[in-house]
Amino acid sequence: MYVLSKIAGFFVVPSNLLILIGIAGALLLRSRLAVAGRRLMVTSVVLLAIAGLSPIGNILILPLEQRFPAWDASRGAPDGIVVLGGAVTPDIAAARNDVALNEAAERMTATVELARRYPNARIIFSGGDGGLLYGGNESEAALRLFERLGLAAGRVTVEDQSRNTFENALFSKRIAAPKVGERWLLVTSAYHVPRSVGMFRAAGFAVEAYPVDWRTRGIEDGWRAFPTLAEGLRRTDTAVREWAGLVIYWLSGRSSELFPGPSARE
Repeated sequence: MYVLSKIAGFFVVPSNLLILIGIAGALLLRSRLAVAGRRLMVTSVVLLAIAGLSPIGNILILPLEQRFPAWDASRGAPDGIVVLGGAVTPDIAAARNDVALNEAAERMTATVELARRYPNARIIFSGGDGGLLYGGNESEAALRLFERLGLAAGRVTVEDQSRNTFENALFSKRIAAPKVGERWLLVTSAYHVPRSVGMFRAAGFAVEAYPVDWRTRGIEDGWRAFPTLAEGLRRTDTAVREWAGLVIYWLSGRSSELFPGPSARE
């Protein structure tokens, strides 16, 4: 099931799907279906341009980022903090024997800030090896970074077996063993919050969202085109993958709702 989901995920990504359409068209040029082939190639180029240069990537990701507000610290100190992996590029970190962060780095830096602000809060880093062809376990590099940024050894408990967000929820709950009345924060990218909260709720682990790693400024970016094709395609790919994940996990019963909100069933 895990391998199948990774393979399906390749074809869900718009940039992959659209370039495959173009390749299929090119292969038909020397056949009796040359006209269809040319049409496929033109379609591929046009749709790639729309996905990469128009604001569509921002339009798709905005509802995800806007779904949960920033966490309200006035409610008091949390009992624990779960930070989801995804900020470390593990194969590079292992090869270079160093920490290699990607654009989701705020997941890590925000956790360090929270750890200092709430010294009594338990901290769980949840992230194993989620790669199919390329990957590696994030936990070693994550611990190295936390210690470099001043967290004492042993302050962070590592959950290093999960390969996806559903397993993040299951395995983190086992480690946290949350008691009735405890408040736990879930630190992850803003666009990923709805899906991750839905799965934590389905696993019976009530969490409060702590969104970070914002990709847009807000509603005004719904009109903002991208300066390069690569930047726009990356945003569109991220948003479509997340929406597809919401639907698939809900249909499979692994999420509490189709589009989880700040309150259950909202």
